[in-house]
Amino acid sequence: MKQIPYIRVGTSYYKLVKAPTIAGHFNEILVHWNMETIKQDHGKDHLSKIPKYDGFTCIPSHLNFKKEYLGFYNIYSPLGKVPKEGDVTLSLKFVKHIFGKHYELGLDYLQLLYLKPIQVLPILCLVSKERSTGKSTFLKWLKEIFENNLTYLTNDSFSSQFNADWANKLLICIDEVLFNKEELTERIKYLSTTNINKLEAKGKDKREVEFFGKFILCSNNEESFIKIDANETRFWVIKVPTLEVEQTNYLEKLVEEIPAFLYYLANRKLHSKHLTRMWFTAHQIKTNALVKLVQNNRNRVEKELASILMGVIEKFDLEAVDLCPMDALLALNRTRVKTDLTQLRRLLKNDWRLSNKDNSNSYQKFVIWTDGDINLIDAKGRYFTVDKSFLTQNFDDLMTG
Repeated sequence: MKQIPYIRVGTSYYKLVKAPTIAGHFNEILVHWNMETIKQDHGKDHLSKIPKYDGFTCIPSHLNFKKEYLGFYNIYSPLGKVPKEGDVTLSLKFVKHIFGKHYELGLDYLQLLYLKPIQVLPILCLVSKERSTGKSTFLKWLKEIFENNLTYLTNDSFSSQFNADWANKLLICIDEVLFNKEELTERIKYLSTTNINKLEAKGKDKREVEFFGKFILCSNNEESFIKIDANETRFWVIKVPTLEVEQTNYLEKLVEEIPAFLYYLANRKLHSKHLTRMWFTAHQIKTNALVKLVQNNRNRVEKELASILMGVIEKFDLEAVDLCPMDALLALNRTRVKTDLTQLRRLLKNDWRLSNKDNSNSYQKFVIWTDGDINLIDAKGRYFTVDKSFLTQNFDDLMTG
């Protein structure tokens, strides 16, 4: 006898339907179903045969998936492809292309998604100005692997207060990202490390749910797709190169290898150890693309002050320069950059992480005269010391040319 896919959760009835996709696959979704309709279609006796659950839960697992937990219906989707030993040459080559020097860490990232879906992971950002890099193919490949547990968002949908369509997903992918508001950055930073989120649907009250989602951001804007500061450790920014040879059936070949790739992930030994809450350390996932993004996110006051200090260092052939906030303010007043002492103290202490002297001590103060000439004069104060190496490492784009 053909099984009729209805369930009752609490006092409501649902039907598990298969919605066809353009790609020729099916997405299984639960749709509200009317009890009277079930009676009309199958007779009233059928209601007693429908499985009954006390409520919904969402417990992710790929190797030991269970549809029911203690009388609750698990809305996490089981994976359709079964691991099977086979050739993974193209898959590994593709991972190498996406992650480059971080190839082994990239495999660890994918392996952790598969074996430990509740493990907190960094916000993966794939960036490149060039076209035909494989960023979109990577997202489509992950969609084929994790199926209904991956969803795509736009900038607007992530900004929306309603999140019922993605709050229970393993992977939340946002293509063509442009987060130009700090609150969006703060939101994604919070969600990347929390295990609790507020689920909100239209016309329904908010409710607290467990959250295990990981974010993948893709952008053609390498330098300013998101606002982050120099101390941020949650972003793994990778510049993806152009594919050497663009193939029209590249994704189809990758999909064919998915059962073998899942088998490979299930049996591979992890390259890295669990050292932080996001598994990887900040040093492990630091890239030139991240440094470039941070540098471009620095505000105009920072950039102008760094340029002035580098000018002093170069003129007098110094390895470091001393200054008090008032010295910086007087120097910046000669430019059109507006700031104040409070902002400058915060910049030096919080952003640049410098400490000033406990007591007023003698130091060489730089002075910029009206004609632009710079001199060093003796002064006293609780000064900060800025090393040349700090400027060249954090503002090297300003010091060239």
